[in-house]
Amino acid sequence: MKAPERITIAMDDDTFEIVKKMKEDLGISQSELMREALKFYSKHKTLFESIEDKKVYTHAEMLSAGEHIILDIDHWLLFLSFIESHPEKEKFWELHREVCQAHAEQFKHKLYRAEYILKRLETCNFFKLSKTTKNAFTLVLGSDVPKKFVKTELEEIFAGMGFKVDIKEDFAKLRVKVLYEVDKR
Repeated sequence: MKAPERITIAMDDDTFEIVKKMKEDLGISQSELMREALKFYSKHKTLFESIEDKKVYTHAEMLSAGEHIILDIDHWLLFLSFIESHPEKEKFWELHREVCQAHAEQFKHKLYRAEYILKRLETCNFFKLSKTTKNAFTLVLGSDVPKKFVKTELEEIFAGMGFKVDIKEDFAKLRVKVLYEVDKR
């Protein structure tokens, strides 16, 4: 059997501390940690190249807590279409507002800014976010069907956080202008 190739690498103090902690946590050698890290990166590099890091972490956080699901877009649109034709649809919208108000309470205590909320909801795949100016955003929806759901969610969350926003509707788009948000610094 051929002897393994050896390499030497230099690390700054912070990186070396990460290596020490990980090898202790995993109970493996430094060499095994480096081999596993390289294999992991090689296997998943397209994930890191195609999606910004924050989205990956947000997905992982949302899914691991068990409070979110991945849902096929066709099912999502089907549910929303069904709700609009249901005789008790107003009850749904009332309950939706209550859920959004609960989200506002959670977000308010985490001191999130309006742009972060929009990016988080974009990660849920409700829309594609485009920042047009410092305080103005265009939310491109895949269809006009979820517009009422998303608009209601934004109105309730932002109001519950003490933000003032102007939301205008276009076909399959929402234009959000943040007029005032509580200073989160």
